[in-house]
Amino acid sequence: DFFFFVFQGTYSMEKMAGVFSYQSSDIDWCEDNYRHSENVAEFFNMVRSEHALLHYIFEDLETYNYLSFVSPGLFSAYFHMTLSFVGQMLDELSILWVIAAGYSLWFPRKLFPSFIKDRQTFSKLVLVMTVITTLISFVKPNANAYALNCFGLHFLYMLAIEMRRALRLAKLSVGLWVLAISCWVGDRFGCSFWQKMNFCYLHSLWHILIVIAVAYGSTLIAYLDANNEIPYSLPGLQYWPCDKWPVGLPHIVLKGTAKTRKRC
Repeated sequence: DFFFFVFQGTYSMEKMAGVFSYQSSDIDWCEDNYRHSENVAEFFNMVRSEHALLHYIFEDLETYNYLSFVSPGLFSAYFHMTLSFVGQMLDELSILWVIAAGYSLWFPRKLFPSFIKDRQTFSKLVLVMTVITTLISFVKPNANAYALNCFGLHFLYMLAIEMRRALRLAKLSVGLWVLAISCWVGDRFGCSFWQKMNFCYLHSLWHILIVIAVAYGSTLIAYLDANNEIPYSLPGLQYWPCDKWPVGLPHIVLKGTAKTRKRC
């Protein structure tokens, strides 16, 4: 019995160590592995993942934006460096929990289910659903990325209801998301074609475009939330460096002088 438990424990340790090993994940993107470094599986995908960290370094971000850019950026870089199972799950679950936090903070109150009367209750429901989804994600890990991208469809549904208030920013957000998802799909399902073209970097472009799309989309959702929750603050949208440019970095300005504390 003693030797059985020792053997079982050794086997479990080896199995545990295996999920941290290079290329233990079933997911492998189109970029050639170890082409630019013997220690980095997907060099350009890893570098583009760190683009999210640069966004944090050069911007004065609040706590949610810190989590939404830095955490997935770090875990995504780790995943593309190793293509390990642990890296994959950290990458995908960090995105899931960031989305859940965004729902808790900004999901329009008027779209709550009829049995929910306040944001605190809604946040508890989101928490329970996120915990359940986290556990389910280990059952079929290869399906996680597809499920995460489906949240974009729900985002489009919310925009269809609210977009008249910020039509320009809504169009930019949707356009960037469509470009990003097109790169993701092209890399996932058209790899052989892009290899023939000697261009295997669509997933790298996805990382760049999705970071920009999230920056635009989170500003849009925060603006719509301010209109719904604290309309007396007179929220408005401005673009850096110039409002008249067709594309710019969006930010919210509060033109009202009244107290602007959000009621949860």
